[in-house]
Amino acid sequence: MSGATDGLLPREASYGSLVGTVADPLLREKAGGRYRIAFLLALLVTLMMAAIITWLFAQGIGIFGNNTSVVWGFPIANYVWWIGIGNAGTFISAALLLTRQPWRAAINRFAEVMTIFAVSIAGLFPILHLGRPYRAYWVIPYPNSMGLWPQWDSALVWDAASIVAYLVFSVLFFFLGLIPDLATLRDRAQTRAGQRIYGALALGWRGSARHWQLHDTVYRAMAMIALPLVVSVHSVAALDFAASLMPGWSESIFPPYFVVGALFSGFGMVIVLAAAMRRGLGLQAVITPRHFEVMARVVLAGALAMGLSYGTEWFNDWYGGDAAERAHLHYLFHSPYTVLYLVMLFCNVIAPQLFWIGALRRRIWFVVLVAVVLNVGMWLERILIIWNTLSHTHLPATESVFHPTLWDWGLLAGTLGFFALLMLTVSRLLPVVAMHDMGKLLHRQRREG
Repeated sequence: MSGATDGLLPREASYGSLVGTVADPLLREKAGGRYRIAFLLALLVTLMMAAIITWLFAQGIGIFGNNTSVVWGFPIANYVWWIGIGNAGTFISAALLLTRQPWRAAINRFAEVMTIFAVSIAGLFPILHLGRPYRAYWVIPYPNSMGLWPQWDSALVWDAASIVAYLVFSVLFFFLGLIPDLATLRDRAQTRAGQRIYGALALGWRGSARHWQLHDTVYRAMAMIALPLVVSVHSVAALDFAASLMPGWSESIFPPYFVVGALFSGFGMVIVLAAAMRRGLGLQAVITPRHFEVMARVVLAGALAMGLSYGTEWFNDWYGGDAAERAHLHYLFHSPYTVLYLVMLFCNVIAPQLFWIGALRRRIWFVVLVAVVLNVGMWLERILIIWNTLSHTHLPATESVFHPTLWDWGLLAGTLGFFALLMLTVSRLLPVVAMHDMGKLLHRQRREG
């Protein structure tokens, strides 16, 4: 390829055509039949989730498969999985901005939206798992009326603080990048209501040189803040496990291991969303096969890092010589969960190796298929971290196998439907591709060509 921008935009593209491609589905086109069907299905699944949560509050967490040994089950695994997906979006956007990657322009917007929704959903699970959700505010770090201060030795307190901080930061980062596009929608809106709403949200943006200078300065500064913040958030989530004395959890590798896993699963979800937005909104001109090829390369690198993490974990358990750790290593490959563990290794390590073949990286359907597979694998990893340790502890008399209930599966499916509902809603209200970034990309393409 002759330039870094080759394949990212059509050669005949103009700024007006790019803006029309992104803005017209919001302002000039009505939702089609496929969109309405998808929205209705997502709404029904979301209502199912609300019904399950209502039943949970009425009956207690006994409706889940948790038992006296595996006291952490689906809720905590789902929490870690969703927080991993959420961590990736802002990190992807910020890292690609700072490294000046031209292909960022097509994916950063819905990656940031993905972060906000995924982190919000993740925050629900610890509350649902409490048993007394009306006391969830106890984990917030403040001195309560009884004079008791938060237990700063607990990772759960740090979880609450880090998630709230990350969510607030992600919303601000997303909105700051959205302001120029809101002004574009304000100028193209055909109704008075649309002009007023988008105009109010645009905060008086005029696109002057002074506006762009201030915007880019603050935006890049926030991007630099985002990178360590993302690492800290998922490192704190890893300490929920690593700070314990349980075999298989007390691992110094867990914080970086969780961060790599978060980026891995997050990129997988970005690929799925990119394919859905491309097909559903007719964005083939701005989300091209080249984007999927580049993201496939990133997924391949992530699979190699995950394989190294698994190998390091096995080696440490064996080389350390601790009997409990070696017993845990043996249990990974000789337990009721072994088949699931092998499936996880296939999904996270083996399947992405097919991306070494360039022709497969350029096939969108195949890249999406592998992305779905790796997200299944990453969910299995989260649940098996819990099952393999809590089902096989220091005390053999407490060993038991976890059996999920329909309520466990229903709540997981419900959150997926809720996430889809939120993404479908925002895709009809806000531009899912950054139009001003596409303009910069077009200028760079013409300069290279």
